[in-house]
Amino acid sequence: MATATFSLPLYHFSSARRRFPIPDLHSPLKICCSGSGDGSRSRERLFQFKKEINYVACGILAAWAVTAASPVIAAGQFDVFAKASWVKRGYPPLSTEPNRCEKAFVGNTIGQANGVYDKPIDLRFCDYSNDKSNLKGKSLAAALMSDAKFDGADMTEVVMSKAYAVGASFKGVDFSNAVLDRVNFGKANLKGAVFKNTVLSGSTFDEAQLEEATFEDTIIGYIDLQKICRNTSISPDGRAELGCR
Repeated sequence: MATATFSLPLYHFSSARRRFPIPDLHSPLKICCSGSGDGSRSRERLFQFKKEINYVACGILAAWAVTAASPVIAAGQFDVFAKASWVKRGYPPLSTEPNRCEKAFVGNTIGQANGVYDKPIDLRFCDYSNDKSNLKGKSLAAALMSDAKFDGADMTEVVMSKAYAVGASFKGVDFSNAVLDRVNFGKANLKGAVFKNTVLSGSTFDEAQLEEATFEDTIIGYIDLQKICRNTSISPDGRAELGCR
């Protein structure tokens, strides 16, 4: 009995930014192929061709196993796992539309106060740094903004009811006269942001960076004020503008 054995140890793939489940493949993958011979010279020639074909098939099968079972991640496939991560957290997967970031320039025209939409505005990972015209006055109700960059942008008079902006960057953004109603700014970077005459009702700023942010004439409820005043990154001037005690 002639036997060819191929062993391939497989391990979990992980990334510093993203982790995803892979079936348990720690046990080596074995592929065995055999070709039989009875030692008889008369039959050896007869089966020689069959044995060679058998080994070739074994090699092909082994190569297929490496390709099919090995967790090789090609460029662009990380989005697949990012989508799975968002779904796991209860949010839609990242949109595959090539122009999804441009949807912010149109905004959401229905259900501004309640965050109702016919299709979600997916702005996650988009970059609007220093945009001075396209975002001003737009309705971004219920927009998904996590990990997006708005640094230096003019967002005056925007409506962001029920927007999800966890981890987004709004450094130096002008939110004057904006309606930021029930927005989740958790872990967002809001250094130097301007909240002049801005509605902040129901918005949360857990672990957000609010250094040098200004809150002149901000419209905020008492309970919401108590919550935002717990953020120790707010400067003394900012706390005075808010009326933190």
